Amino acid sequence: MRILIATAGSRGDVAPFTGLGSRLRAAGHQVAVATHDTFAESVRAAGLEYRPLPVDPRAELASAEGRRLLRAGGRPDAVLQLLRLGRKFMPALGDGIADATALGTDLLLTTSTTSALGQVVAEAAGIPTIGLYLQPLAPTQEFAPAVAGTRSLGRPGNLLAGHAVQAMTDQLFVPAVRGLRRRLGLPPIGIARARRNHPVLHGFSPLVVPRPADWHPRLDVAGYWWPADRPDWQPPARLLDFLAAGPPPVFVGFGSLVVPDAERLTATVLAAARTARVRLLLQSGWSELTAEDSDSVLTIGDTPHDWLFPRTAAVVHHAGAGTTAAALRSGTPTVPVPAQLDAPFWAARLARLGVSPGPVPLRALTAGHLATALRLTLDDARYRIRGQAVAAALAGEDGAEKVLTAVDRATAAAG
Repeated sequence: MRILIATAGSRGDVAPFTGLGSRLRAAGHQVAVATHDTFAESVRAAGLEYRPLPVDPRAELASAEGRRLLRAGGRPDAVLQLLRLGRKFMPALGDGIADATALGTDLLLTTSTTSALGQVVAEAAGIPTIGLYLQPLAPTQEFAPAVAGTRSLGRPGNLLAGHAVQAMTDQLFVPAVRGLRRRLGLPPIGIARARRNHPVLHGFSPLVVPRPADWHPRLDVAGYWWPADRPDWQPPARLLDFLAAGPPPVFVGFGSLVVPDAERLTATVLAAARTARVRLLLQSGWSELTAEDSDSVLTIGDTPHDWLFPRTAAVVHHAGAGTTAAALRSGTPTVPVPAQLDAPFWAARLARLGVSPGPVPLRALTAGHLATALRLTLDDARYRIRGQAVAAALAGEDGAEKVLTAVDRATAAAG
């Protein structure tokens, strides 16, 4: 079967699907990934076909709208900022998914950022589609919406807020969906109606987020989908030398977060490392953080988390879904610094699992707060012990298995 995975967003929205795509290819399927040009190399390195989608996500996050989204943090009005950011490029994204599908597709797999548009394309092409989500976005009584903070509103309140956030998020896609349906010759149908029979598998462990009991049967939790291995990757000598020159360092990286003042954030991190008396690995990321290398500090670029994190004393990160998963997989204690959208949700889950003393939100980040959190994380052995226990449990899960089963079911139905 010719399978197309369409995903849009940051590196964390793409990397899990390189590994999942490799599993699908090993099962005998032809697999392509449609995403942004900046991730083309990682897709091809996994042995998958690359198909382009428009939009430069890094440029969008660095724009005025992207900075307003960052300032909104994890507050409910972040959804409104997301609407302003995304609406302008959604029509082009829909056209890109349609063009990528037209290159030859029997089954379309979509993510939360491409699903509404992908369902239209799949309907027009007469092919099945399955959603693969990295966050729990469907309304539930069991917790507040993942993109609107972490404070529970009570079971009825959580459900009501979930439906409200879902309705607001739908507005991000409504104009593009209408235009795409017209372009493809389809009658008008609302997003909510199209969603009713759309199966969705979620790429996180039930240990981290158990499947809510009030979810519709079409929604399931599969387990984590890990990024593809990079067998040709070798750690640079300077990194190996730094790791060998002293005790395990603390990793600090903010991934796809784009901050307006990278120098200030870097200075805060360096001061915290000095106060906490730790060696530091500083990852540049999309904010292009950089510091002068020394015996106690090394600036690095992209480095496979599955290789690096187990070699560190602790991981300080922006609490994106992908980095959160990587930290859990490594068994390394963590200090989340959540900034926006679903990051506070994942930071709270890390604390609930017992692998973190709690978040240090970016808006409240100071050298003193971060240094205190680091010392607490490193000095209390319970966080590492619990981290290793969680990692051992995750190692026994196979998040791709339910996807393979769903694909086999779709293949049988199509045949």
